[in-house]
Amino acid sequence: LIYTLGFLKMHKLFLILYYTFIQWLPNTKFVLLPNRIRVFYVSKVLGIMIHSRNSIFENRVYISDGSNISIGKNCHINEHVFIQGAIIGDNVMIAPNATILNDSHTFEHSEIPMIMQPKIENDNPVIEDDVWIGRNVVILNGIKIGRGAIVGAGAIVTRDVKPYSIVGGVPAKYLKMRPGHE
Repeated sequence: LIYTLGFLKMHKLFLILYYTFIQWLPNTKFVLLPNRIRVFYVSKVLGIMIHSRNSIFENRVYISDGSNISIGKNCHINEHVFIQGAIIGDNVMIAPNATILNDSHTFEHSEIPMIMQPKIENDNPVIEDDVWIGRNVVILNGIKIGRGAIVGAGAIVTRDVKPYSIVGGVPAKYLKMRPGHE
């Protein structure tokens, strides 16, 4: 019990350090040190990402408390990405301002204010290997995005995405298959 309490306090301290210092390190393609520090920190200290020399973890990425996030190797996560919770595979690219959600409110009872209705929590989206998530995409809780899929900029993903398919729009709809997978 004492060990667990000590671990929780250290984890909170590491999160405070991430949110007050690490996430604010400048981002530039000309100086790689800030990115290497962030990748080291989220992989080795917070333990939410597999460490890879080719990974990119840009500035101002929101990671909640990190307890519901798993990120594979060789991933590129751009600035201002909001990750509430997710299981993210290897070789995934996430463009700026994407939002990945893992909870939601229910709204079945109109006589009860929605804010007081039960929450659906920790229903992590799964983003499989070799996926490209475009700029300003929103992925709702519980969604599975199949291997090799592309989600076009501005899409809101409300349903699972089949492997190697390209989707876009609001809500995201199937557009076509990637070449070689028709």
